[in-house]
Amino acid sequence: MAESTFPNNAAAGVVLGSEDAGPLEFWVGVAEGAVLELDDLVVADVTLPDGQVVSFFGIVDIVRKRYEGGQFDSDAFRAAEGTLPVEVSYAAHIQVTRVDPEIFVPPHPGNAVRIVRGEEFQRALFIDRMEKKVAIGHTRSGETVFANLDFLDGTRGAHVSISGVSGVATKTSYATFLLYSLFHSDALGADATNARALIFNVKGEDLLWLDKPNTHISATLTEEYKTLGLEAGPFASVGFFAPARRQGKVVVPEVGSRHEGVHPYIWTLREFARDNLLRFAFADAQDTRSQISFLIYRIERELERAAKVGDPKDPGLEVHGTRLESFDDLVEMLDSETLDHMVSNAATGTLDAFRRRLHAAAQHMGHLVRGDKEAAQHRIDWQANQVTVVDIHTLHDIAQMFVVGVLLKRMMREKETQGTARPLVFVVLDELNKYAPRSGWSPIQDVLLDIAERGRSLGVCLFGAQQTASEVERRIVANAAMKVVGRLDAAEAERGEYGFLTRVARQRATMLSPGSMIVTQPEIPTPVLLKFPFPSWATRQSEVREDSTADDPFART
Repeated sequence: MAESTFPNNAAAGVVLGSEDAGPLEFWVGVAEGAVLELDDLVVADVTLPDGQVVSFFGIVDIVRKRYEGGQFDSDAFRAAEGTLPVEVSYAAHIQVTRVDPEIFVPPHPGNAVRIVRGEEFQRALFIDRMEKKVAIGHTRSGETVFANLDFLDGTRGAHVSISGVSGVATKTSYATFLLYSLFHSDALGADATNARALIFNVKGEDLLWLDKPNTHISATLTEEYKTLGLEAGPFASVGFFAPARRQGKVVVPEVGSRHEGVHPYIWTLREFARDNLLRFAFADAQDTRSQISFLIYRIERELERAAKVGDPKDPGLEVHGTRLESFDDLVEMLDSETLDHMVSNAATGTLDAFRRRLHAAAQHMGHLVRGDKEAAQHRIDWQANQVTVVDIHTLHDIAQMFVVGVLLKRMMREKETQGTARPLVFVVLDELNKYAPRSGWSPIQDVLLDIAERGRSLGVCLFGAQQTASEVERRIVANAAMKVVGRLDAAEAERGEYGFLTRVARQRATMLSPGSMIVTQPEIPTPVLLKFPFPSWATRQSEVREDSTADDPFART
């Protein structure tokens, strides 16, 4: 392409006349010596006949080069040898993101197009209209990308859905970065003091070091955080809870690499009966036609009545004249004729199925429910710290579902009791496709649906992560205001759940590297690829900085 003759020296090219130009998309011919690449944001200023200037902001979603003057594929060889005179056409397709003012006329061929930075970048993505915003990453060119806080705090929406291949998409890392940005910036304002986060640690012990600075914090990383308006460092206020070990009367947490500052958790038998928690011991997906759920309901009513009798501070309880001080005692009682008296009209096959599943549950989560005095001292207090990490990675699936279901139910009940949307609560849960599968039913699914559909009004925001959004209950994914994808499987990327991605974005999602995410949010009409910085908090014991026990220099004052 010949050297550009248009007057704007900062321009990267001009609107092409050989391709249709419309108010929502157009092609740009790139000037010699200039570069336009995928994800660049550009603007074309168009002067109307009445003198009014309309700015067409857009994002580059396709770039291509080809020979002009060549007709056959073999002409490329002749052009390379210099025997065929050709010109190289370098063009980019622009998907319009904003027309300001909203006069939807097409740009004119030959109009200058330039890359936007700074304030104009914010205009291109409507960020300038966000009254409350939080940094969610930066582009490859270093521009900060923000999210509208109104779609996270329940004002106009809530919830984040994060999808991607396990181990590559860095879903949990991005969820914790979002929390860090919320809690360690001024985004939440006065709400930051009382806002809380509940994180379930489902893989390894990566999240048990959030309060320790990362040994890899460098000047470059510090500057990267600074450009996002953040200080590089660990989370300021974190509480850690791990399941109690199976053996021994003394309750100690079942952890591997970290012991200091980790509290064991357990439920008392009275609490188990009083709060109708038996259903969460049967939390795996069931056929909705099964009679077991009705049987569980009947037994829960009996246990609830028993829990109201006697000393409310007594961790054990008495049911039908039998004193229960362990979950095994409860199983033994329900294994006897007492169960037949509780539900006299239940079919024998249903009773047998219930007992089989009860024994399986007892094997995997029975140690988390005890009736001794020691058990009463180890309750998860998720409001004591700004961030609470509940470790469940060492537990069997049945026990994991029990812990997640019970805690979320309690959290929602406490939020309902408060009667207001403040203080805010953010819940981070990975492997959402296990807890709220598209097929079947489970009590946890009911709780998660309640959060997805009513959480906004209660000030609860779910950061749900999953490998495959196509296998998660549709209403949970649909209620997420912000949708994020990391590396996706090629087949998964073609599913309808990713309809918010453009054709090119679907292709790119299959080759994203760790630390890169594609984000879409309500006010921005196109998905945006961004990067987020390496965690400034430790993600494993080997990353803990030796001086991390010293006073935290990044703590807010």
